Amino acid sequence: MVLTLGYWDIRGLAHAIRLLLEYTETPYQERLYRTGPAPDFDPSDWTNEKEKLGLDFPNLPYLIDGNTRLTQSNAILRYIARKHKMCGETEEEILCVDMLENQLMDLRMDFARLCYNPDFEKLKPAYLEQLPGKLRELSRFLGSRSWFAGEKLTFVDFVAYDVLDRLRIFVPECPELQGNLGHFLQRFKALEKISAYMKSGRFISNPIFLRTAKWGNTEE
Repeated sequence: MVLTLGYWDIRGLAHAIRLLLEYTETPYQERLYRTGPAPDFDPSDWTNEKEKLGLDFPNLPYLIDGNTRLTQSNAILRYIARKHKMCGETEEEILCVDMLENQLMDLRMDFARLCYNPDFEKLKPAYLEQLPGKLRELSRFLGSRSWFAGEKLTFVDFVAYDVLDRLRIFVPECPELQGNLGHFLQRFKALEKISAYMKSGRFISNPIFLRTAKWGNTEE
């Protein structure tokens, strides 16, 4: 059975899901929705289908796997990860995964709120001032481990890669994204299946956000 992943034709909240599907060699197809041109960015490509898919909480991204129909990006990630024992095995690993899942979502949403805010340029300095402290916390947590929950990959590593990589693009010279966090990014990107996917025509690197964002809204 081939899964269907539905999302906008951007990186956004689907990036970690796509990476996990590729890593686990899960057969899937994508339904990529597109907004209309500026200035209206008409969302009807999605809204015309939204209520016809049998989703309990119609939203993007969604995953359809036979009779299983899911929304919410973390629920989708966990669904895929459980099939491959990538939610942590020991109690300590499971606790790490649970905590990091939410910590990384906080980081993700803080950044997204900045990038979609009409006052982006005005708010950017304050965001950059507090960012190093948040990254140092993640760096301390990772320590000398290969992956965030231990020595085995879990789905939060896919989320961490996505969040940290877009911050690296945003602030390329950030010292906190060197060191062990930088090594983590290199290690993840070098995984055989991830590397192959990133070189493929299926890979969506940009835009990171929808065209209404003030940063990360182009294909370059």
